[in-house]
Amino acid sequence: MKKIIESYLQENHDMLIQLIKELCNIPAPSHKEEKRAEFCKKWLEEQGAEGVFIDEALNVIYPYECGEERPVVIFMAHMDTVFPDLEPMGIKEEDGKLFSPGVGDDTANVAILLMMGRFLAANRPKSTCGIVICANSCEEGLGNLKGSKALVKRYKERLLQVVSFDGYTNEICNCAVGSMRYRIEIKTKGGHSYFDFGNENAIVSLAELAERLYEYQVPEDGSKTTYNVGMIQGGTSVNSIAQQAEMLYEIRSDNRASMQQVQAYFEKMIEEYRQSGVQVAVEVVGERPCGNKGEDNIDQKKLEQLCKKIIESRSGRETGFTSASTDCNIPFSYGIPAVTIGLCLGGSAHTKQEWIFIDSLRPGFAIAADLILNYCEQ
Repeated sequence: MKKIIESYLQENHDMLIQLIKELCNIPAPSHKEEKRAEFCKKWLEEQGAEGVFIDEALNVIYPYECGEERPVVIFMAHMDTVFPDLEPMGIKEEDGKLFSPGVGDDTANVAILLMMGRFLAANRPKSTCGIVICANSCEEGLGNLKGSKALVKRYKERLLQVVSFDGYTNEICNCAVGSMRYRIEIKTKGGHSYFDFGNENAIVSLAELAERLYEYQVPEDGSKTTYNVGMIQGGTSVNSIAQQAEMLYEIRSDNRASMQQVQAYFEKMIEEYRQSGVQVAVEVVGERPCGNKGEDNIDQKKLEQLCKKIIESRSGRETGFTSASTDCNIPFSYGIPAVTIGLCLGGSAHTKQEWIFIDSLRPGFAIAADLILNYCEQ
């Protein structure tokens, strides 16, 4: 099998690059991945993959030797990008790089995963457990990990572990950064800026609330906890006392207890404003669970060390561990061993100038192969 996979990696490098280019030209905002999902399904089927289907969350799932009673391992990479564009944004190759919005986050990783699905379909190695290959939906922003939630729910009772291909090769995510995202709206009577001067202004009240939220002192407990007002809007005109104003507010932490503390402070501030007579409405627009930092899980440690060994062997560089918000937040929250690793190197992620090194795809392709074939008989 080793000779077969090494030949496959060498012979199909150009095919991988072409697949990345094709995928980059299919827009896939979160919740609108239909076209990319259909492409992935059709492409896998054309490579001989059997039983490929698209689920209710727009996940493209290729279950390989996943009999009903077999334990399974999930390998996933998210199809969606942060960009709302519904028209192709283009891709160019220049100076050993590929440039395209979303090329590294997460299109190149999706392409490598599909190429490994192709390898399984063509070579039919005997697996030691079920292998689920999934191009999943809704990882970015207010996608709220919809695809990961549906996937973990489908296989949860027999799920051994999860590997998400996302981001760059230089770090392994082994800890979930959870988040809560809120839309906070304040309404007041408002009025004319001159004749009704003195009436309560929704913008001012909202700004005062934001200031109070920023008085919170994050816990010094070894975790990293953050908060942010990311957007604020409201009012009617320069000569109107604002009747309505709203903001988007986010809390993040890599530790569940720390997250609960900052949430408690947020809820306290909201209640104090309501008690003072201010009309405040709060809507949860995003929720990503986190695990308990520092939990001792033997199977988790084994998976982390396996990934570290393979990445360092194939890339020739030392690899560290980090906390992040990824599709693995969902398995982490259930105590299921999981890691998120990238299969390329690049920069300017989440901008329209995003790029990856073409040469970084060679070790990335090999890393994915080593990990997936670890669950096959050699």
